[in-house]
Amino acid sequence: MNWFASTWRHNLAGLGYQVKAAASAAEALDIMDSGWRIDLLFTDVVMPGGMNGKQLADAARLRQPALKVLFTSGYTEDAIVHQGRLDPGVNLLGKPYRRADLVAKVRQVLDSPECEG
Repeated sequence: MNWFASTWRHNLAGLGYQVKAAASAAEALDIMDSGWRIDLLFTDVVMPGGMNGKQLADAARLRQPALKVLFTSGYTEDAIVHQGRLDPGVNLLGKPYRRADLVAKVRQVLDSPECEG
């Protein structure tokens, strides 16, 4: 796991969230398939291994349709941003972000009444 992932994992765990980290989309799906109920998928849009964050979110929602998703990205043009606009219903936390930004956005997405991507 890289420094960035370790940092946000530590920050969220320190606030009382139960965090399960995965090094790849395949590992994340394996975690879900092993029976873990996930409240929030926090994923980068651009990932190694052939599957991007949007594809991971779609596959995860086949397993758990009400799953809430928060994307992060340092890129302005990618799988969820088109012509400078987010796809409808997408939650995005742009990089770089501060700990307070992460905490607020995670809470906002978890508290949202509808399943949003």
